[in-house]
Amino acid sequence: MAAQQPKSDLVLLDVFGSPFAQRVRIALAEKGLAYERAEEDLFAKSDLLLRSNPIQQKIPVLLHAGRGPVCESLAILQYLDDAFPATRRLLPAAADPYERARARFWAEYSDRAHSCGKRLWMTTRDGDGHEEARAELLRVLRAMDAELGDREFFGGEEAGFGYVDAAAAPFAAWFRVYERYGGFSVAEECPRLAAWAARCARQGSVADNVYAPDKVCELVELYKQRVLGQQAR
Repeated sequence: MAAQQPKSDLVLLDVFGSPFAQRVRIALAEKGLAYERAEEDLFAKSDLLLRSNPIQQKIPVLLHAGRGPVCESLAILQYLDDAFPATRRLLPAAADPYERARARFWAEYSDRAHSCGKRLWMTTRDGDGHEEARAELLRVLRAMDAELGDREFFGGEEAGFGYVDAAAAPFAAWFRVYERYGGFSVAEECPRLAAWAARCARQGSVADNVYAPDKVCELVELYKQRVLGQQAR
């Protein structure tokens, strides 16, 4: 029997709950691009994923019309801007290299919220590294709050929801997790960032592709149980 052909030129290997995969789906939605999802199980990775990303063996991976795979979420966002120039652009215009460089920096910087947050919720409040992770996470959130300033979105008043917003919006759904495990309020510590998170949640591309905060809290508990259960074997 012949192998089944993809229904779209774009195939995304992802996990729905992954914020890194979510940022790619947000970008695809903002651009109005049709694609096919291939849901992965990170505890039982498919041969397709292992072949497509043999070095990292991680999602997301974008396959485009039989070309080689594009790995890493931010690289995929930039690729979509370049490969589909007729769609809504996320990065600032090529004529403004300074703003493009700043956008790339802050999008990459937003990853620190997730890495610090994970260290926070994977440890107990009196455990090793918990206070350091909490302090570092707050530094990251405050830095992003300061960079956002009084703008509605990181893309600015003219561009609106853009590259940094698409990259960072999935992490906003984790604010409740950070608050629960860190014992602080994002709205009190970073009021402008909290207001930005609420605006992002109302963005159609985000609402359709990012879990609600309560669901994220539930997934964190399930993940911890599964990982800690495997470590105990």
